[in-house]
Amino acid sequence: MITVKVRLFATLRRYRPGLGLGESLTVELPAGATVADLIAHLGLPPKEVKFAYVNHIVRRPEHPLADGDDVGLFPPVGGG
Repeated sequence: MITVKVRLFATLRRYRPGLGLGESLTVELPAGATVADLIAHLGLPPKEVKFAYVNHIVRRPEHPLADGDDVGLFPPVGGG
């Protein structure tokens, strides 16, 4: 098992109503889990996650996670 810290940003926080602004979740996953596995584990619709940062570097969904990783998940950003 690996343990990662996850922060959900903007509209993704609605999937964890008790999560405070800037607060992180601690998530345990099987060794070899990927960013996509984390998204599925959290019950987030994959199309709602536009960017995943692992240790402050943008990573693709197939990127393998390691014990102690710090993950930030962001929705698509809009504005004008």
